[in-house]
Amino acid sequence: MLLRLPTSLSEARECVAEGAVPIGGATLVWATFQRDGFPEQAVSLRQLPQATAIGPDVLGSAVRLHQVDDRVPEVLRAAAATVGTGAVRRTATVGGNIVGSTLRCLLPAALVLDARATVLEQSGAYETDLAEVVEKRQLLLSIRWRAPLTSGYHKAAGEAGGPPPLVVASAVHAEGRQHHLRVAVRDGYDVLRATVSCGTGVDPVLDALERSELAALPTGVRETVHAHVRDVLARSGDR
Repeated sequence: MLLRLPTSLSEARECVAEGAVPIGGATLVWATFQRDGFPEQAVSLRQLPQATAIGPDVLGSAVRLHQVDDRVPEVLRAAAATVGTGAVRRTATVGGNIVGSTLRCLLPAALVLDARATVLEQSGAYETDLAEVVEKRQLLLSIRWRAPLTSGYHKAAGEAGGPPPLVVASAVHAEGRQHHLRVAVRDGYDVLRATVSCGTGVDPVLDALERSELAALPTGVRETVHAHVRDVLARSGDR
């Protein structure tokens, strides 16, 4: 297998056009390669500046999870810190987790930031909706967002080989004088989300969540969501 390491978008486009298979930390694809055979060529974005960026409003797809630090919002940092073991986080990438994984622990965090994705195809790079990237399994270059006022992430304890643990992510955003709370919940393999106004106290926010898509969640899960939201709103000042 020939591993190609483009350093520019034009080189990366050429790799895609020639059928190179995207590969990041290989924590998810290696077993598939061993089972089904290795491709003639693969492409890694780890030397591409657009895919290795990390900052207060951007995170590249080739960034390894252990590199996700306090330059990004708390919700993303906490999500990355809960994935696998330390050895896994030193290898696994942001793009592999969001697009390649079935668990996608970083996806709820990205959704509550209202993140937009930049993807690469043969025709070039362009911005699109993150949910579309996941559905179509496109080649992700990076995600971008507007910095929230505050954010939080909760991941329940899980057992190896067991069902996916519950994930609750949230972020408070300022839109003019109005504050909005975005919440995303991974229950099993499904991710549900809601956006509600806040700033008038926590009880109206919880009532609004109970009228949202999150109302379909089991009672115990909703109780966990409510406790998480109370904590995040308290830190934002929207009590």
